[in-house]
Amino acid sequence: MLLATDTISLERLSIALIPAIAVLFILYAWAIEIRTSIYAILRMLLQLLLIGYLLHFVFQADTPLVIVGAITIMLLAATWISLRVAANRRKELLGTALLSIVCGGGITLLVITQGVLQLDPWYLPQKMIPLAGMIFSNCMNSVSLAVERFDSEVSRGVKHAEACRTSLQASLIPITNSLFAVGLVSIPGMMTGQVLANVPPATAARYQIMVMCMMFASSGLSTSLFLKLISKPKSGPLSTSEAPATGVESPEA
Repeated sequence: MLLATDTISLERLSIALIPAIAVLFILYAWAIEIRTSIYAILRMLLQLLLIGYLLHFVFQADTPLVIVGAITIMLLAATWISLRVAANRRKELLGTALLSIVCGGGITLLVITQGVLQLDPWYLPQKMIPLAGMIFSNCMNSVSLAVERFDSEVSRGVKHAEACRTSLQASLIPITNSLFAVGLVSIPGMMTGQVLANVPPATAARYQIMVMCMMFASSGLSTSLFLKLISKPKSGPLSTSEAPATGVESPEA
């Protein structure tokens, strides 16, 4: 039986790349730009291999400064990547996106770690870091969807208030679908990992409920604040001259 603590050899791990490579071939055959996808896969491999070693150091840290520093780096990275779809306005929107993710994600993180889990110490890295990563990456995706949809709506002449409503709804589609599907279509990562580690399924389900609530909350809070802040006329949509060309942009994050 495969357990969460079993080691996967690099040879077996390489098998997981086969379906991904197949998708790259499909993109190439359909004359779709594949540089961004290749770059994203390579970055994923490098980042995850490095984080495996880095987290060993972070988890051994007995000071909140290291944990706060790690969370700060995660916040900055999530903010920068969230604005990839608005590369021409990245610097303009950077502060707004950072504030939105800090508030929406930070409030949710505090509620979960200090209210639900009641971590002792409060910065317990084995739980604080993974949860912060889940929350901030979720905020990142939602803000990214929102800014792309907002600029698209306003560029078509839609009023800012209506564009905000449409953008918020669009940004919540992924997490809303997950809420509908959880337990029926999928057993999400948190619950799967705990079941593989022989945690009783009923206990794992409670943790997954916590995760789904924090994902929905962080998406809604961060995105609604972001849209509220950028809906002012001075932060309107991309002008015609600023609008990015159609197609896939060059890989950057």
